[in-house]
Amino acid sequence: MSQAVESVVRTMQDRLDGLTPAQKHLAGFLGTYQRTTLAVGNAVDDGSFEDPEWVERWDVVFAELYLTALDAHLAGERPSRPWQLAFDASPDLAALRHVLLGINAHVNYDLPQALLTVISDDDFTDSSLMASRRRDHERIDSVLASRVAAEDVELGMHGRTLTDRLLQPLNRLSSKRFLRESRMKVWHNTVALQAARLDGLTAYAERLAELEVLSAARIADLLAPGQVLIRLAVAGFGVTLPPPA
Repeated sequence: MSQAVESVVRTMQDRLDGLTPAQKHLAGFLGTYQRTTLAVGNAVDDGSFEDPEWVERWDVVFAELYLTALDAHLAGERPSRPWQLAFDASPDLAALRHVLLGINAHVNYDLPQALLTVISDDDFTDSSLMASRRRDHERIDSVLASRVAAEDVELGMHGRTLTDRLLQPLNRLSSKRFLRESRMKVWHNTVALQAARLDGLTAYAERLAELEVLSAARIADLLAPGQVLIRLAVAGFGVTLPPPA
């Protein structure tokens, strides 16, 4: 595993160790993300990707966006609206709900930005390279899907109602569908943001602001009472930037 990925994992452990009792609800997503980062690093070592060096760079950039938002929150500052809603959610929510909030904020809002950081404008003109980038992007699904059952066990049964426990198999299937569908939408949003980037900083900032609003609205959906995964299975997962005005 690369030193960069190991450094990110250590930073996550430092943040976990530093959480106060009042901040312990943040440990659900943070711990899940740390284990997922390790899983991606191991998949890179196992030769699961076409361009392992690119995946490692992407993995680190992606994680750093979350850590920046987390550090801002812990310092009493205001991160982006999706993360603000996720971090400010009631500590009394079940751990699974906090994990879902974090996944949504990170995948819907941060992931397109991370991809644009490691894919240049010139890269977008190379159809063969972009096809490879997209395949590696989609291969992440298999890594994350393999973690769903393990993370469900890791979170344990604490705080779950009888209905939650009865719906556990369905929740796992829905989680895997969420990962697959949201990543398809992430790629669409990445392409849309790149088109705006070509038009200049102002155009890009406006489109990113649109994505922030859409991502925050999805977090608000998740904060509504009821069975989150079942509701999202009906409404669909992820967010999609509309055509530019």
